[in-house]
Amino acid sequence: MSPVVLLSFIIGYFLMLIVVSYLTSRKSSDNATFFIANRSSRWYLVAFGMIGTALSGVTFISVPGEVGNLAGSQFRYFQFVLGNAVGYFVVAGILLPLYYKMHLISIYEVIERTLGKVSHKTAAAIFLISRTIGSAFRLYLVAIVLQRFIFDEMGVPFWLTIVICLLLIWGYTFRGGLKTIIITDSLQTFFLVTSVFLSIYFICNSLHLNIGEAFKTVKESNYSKIFFTEHFSTNKFHFTKQFLGGIFVTIGMFGLDQDLMQKNLSCKNLKESQKNMLTFTFVFVLINLFFLSVGALLYIYAKKMGIAIPLDTVTHQPRTDYLFPEIALNHFKGVPAVVFMLGLTAATFATTDSGLTALTTSFCIDFLNFDKNKNQSEKQMVRKRTYVHVFFSILILLVILLFNAVNDASVVSAIFKVATYTYGPLIGLFAFSLYAKKRNVLDKATPVICILAPLACFFIDKYSTVLFNGYVFAEELIIVNGLLTFLGLLLISKKKAL
Repeated sequence: MSPVVLLSFIIGYFLMLIVVSYLTSRKSSDNATFFIANRSSRWYLVAFGMIGTALSGVTFISVPGEVGNLAGSQFRYFQFVLGNAVGYFVVAGILLPLYYKMHLISIYEVIERTLGKVSHKTAAAIFLISRTIGSAFRLYLVAIVLQRFIFDEMGVPFWLTIVICLLLIWGYTFRGGLKTIIITDSLQTFFLVTSVFLSIYFICNSLHLNIGEAFKTVKESNYSKIFFTEHFSTNKFHFTKQFLGGIFVTIGMFGLDQDLMQKNLSCKNLKESQKNMLTFTFVFVLINLFFLSVGALLYIYAKKMGIAIPLDTVTHQPRTDYLFPEIALNHFKGVPAVVFMLGLTAATFATTDSGLTALTTSFCIDFLNFDKNKNQSEKQMVRKRTYVHVFFSILILLVILLFNAVNDASVVSAIFKVATYTYGPLIGLFAFSLYAKKRNVLDKATPVICILAPLACFFIDKYSTVLFNGYVFAEELIIVNGLLTFLGLLLISKKKAL
């Protein structure tokens, strides 16, 4: 399909978002609006919009692509999703009541009240690093698709593609912040979900299958195995590893992440926020099952039509992330191509825009102390907030360019691998903060512990087969990371005097 036609649809899509941004921020663009949407968000809008934020372009492209990769992943990702669901229940039942009780804007204020200022800023810094990398990875995914299928043919270099993406995001978030994002993410989720169902329809139609026949075909294919219970020690896909990893990655990447918690805290009260979480969890599990089904149907279609997995332009190795866009844009074309591109764009930008807003919020609250600074006017703080917003946009650009230079793996694998290292210390910090009511921690030593724990995990992971009789770690490494952080904090603390 013509790159100009695809680009015109994307431009039209962003013009719609910019109009929404103007309408939601024209009456107020102060910091209360930007950070927590004046705590007036409707829970059902938050729940629906969070689907797009949590899924992102990674789910849209990498999850279907992983189904048929050379490692034989099949539906094993659903084991991880089931763990995610349990993690969301933990967040709704334990963390949300704590956050609402303390009336927080930044969730990392919990750490300051129990462990101290240095520990608070350490937790916030971990989030800033984690979310910057995560947002960059997710935007990178859609950027390489845009580059391959649109901008390469127009002679636009990759770095300029990223700049264009970030300028578009910045254009509709810099004023309204979270208040705008609650609305735009709902719109983007609508496009994402619609795109999933239409993609299934187009693939089934091309294979001459109705929905019942498609379900049977997927079930009887070589791609539909969900539960992997063989060879616990050496199998990264083993159910126990994936399930436990899913629980703790969710607690870290969702419950202890300013991005997604910021939306929950924008609800009117705890009850509405919990309703949002439970509704979101049900839809999240269902949508992921549909994405995995899309993956199986894509590989069935590719095999039938003799379509090979596209090669990476740099490494010249098969790149499963490219399979969905290759089929949608070069084989289906027409309406399916537009539907795919809008769905991918919606999925990725719904994640990146909220991530950028959360990074700005955390830095302003946790490091610039906007909530405590009484010496500056609202106008001065809004100006500073804008500068911070620009800074993180540039930082994400640089991380994407770096990742593009070194990446040779599926993005979904890369994101969760990074999460086991960066979010592990957050889990340890929060767990210890709940326990620390009985102990005094050496606050200044907290950053050292939060650096040593991931480093130790790196070496444990690298040499696990030697150290643990052939054991291979998967996402459950995040548990080890959190536990090492907790034990390290325990070592540098002492009982409080009675």
